[in-house]
Amino acid sequence: MLIVVGGLPASGKTTLSRLLAARVGAVHLRIDTIEQAIVRSGLADHPVGPVGYVVGYALAEEQLRQGLTLVAESVNPLAVTRDAWREAAVRAGVGVVEVEVRCSDPVEHRRRAASRSVDVPGLPLPGWEEIVGREYEPWTRERVVVDTAGQVPEESLGVLLAAVAAVGPPA
Repeated sequence: MLIVVGGLPASGKTTLSRLLAARVGAVHLRIDTIEQAIVRSGLADHPVGPVGYVVGYALAEEQLRQGLTLVAESVNPLAVTRDAWREAAVRAGVGVVEVEVRCSDPVEHRRRAASRSVDVPGLPLPGWEEIVGREYEPWTRERVVVDTAGQVPEESLGVLLAAVAAVGPPA
């Protein structure tokens, strides 16, 4: 199964993706890690454009074809990126669950953005104005929505696990 986790920076998607992957025994594929590796290679500077996502889709498909459950985490801001994740799952012959992580409390979201630390060396973290000003198309199809506002990560994980179980257990 492919579980695609998207949402604005500082919404809680990395924390939630890591917890989910550990709980269900999945591989966690993070686009930030791929993009920063590309930057470290000297081939590009931030922002790297679509290359990180394209590499992510290829890695996801390969891992899925090996029978692994994958949690693919990225901002996933555009319909075209969301479609590409789904297409990778279809080509691999597995089911897909799309998840949008939100933090509906702007005060909490802004505090998270200001207080988080870099866990991928050299990765530039966007400030609040960049987060709220970034292009982020509304979702137009079914997805699991997890609002992390006012919750500890384990509470958000519980909501996500229940939703994923309702769709079907990871392979």
